[in-house]
Amino acid sequence: MAGTADETPLTKTDAPETPERLLAAPGYVARRLYQAYLSAWVRRVDGTLTGPQFAVLTAVGSYPGVDQGSLASSVALDRSTMADIVRRLEDRDLVVRETAANDGRRKLLYLSDQGAAKLDEVNTRAHELDELLLAEYSPSQRKRLLDEVTELAELWESL
Repeated sequence: MAGTADETPLTKTDAPETPERLLAAPGYVARRLYQAYLSAWVRRVDGTLTGPQFAVLTAVGSYPGVDQGSLASSVALDRSTMADIVRRLEDRDLVVRETAANDGRRKLLYLSDQGAAKLDEVNTRAHELDELLLAEYSPSQRKRLLDEVTELAELWESL
């Protein structure tokens, strides 16, 4: 029972261990992993460019002139989130959005010169973070881990 005289009160530095039930919950573990990743991204890669923004810049750099709607699924974003991210990148002069000549509803995306420079700059640090995150794994272990996590993501997305 909590609060008995026999118990030593916890201090701020003495947190209880994570309950086994949480450690067995995939959603909890995924959230914890994501929080750790976000913290490392902000400290080591870029404090103003988010992971989803980086994904969009990377995809636009890989497929210049791709339409915004088609690109959304390739970076695992819904269309409204994609539109918001592209607008933010456009406001920062990192992406140029042009209307397709044959269809006024389609928006084609290109990296601006600033966007290409930002992507080059951030890409190096993102790669260094990737290496740090997977430093304990051999190349074959890395591939297996990433394949399994990708398979898990695809399964969860299908639910």
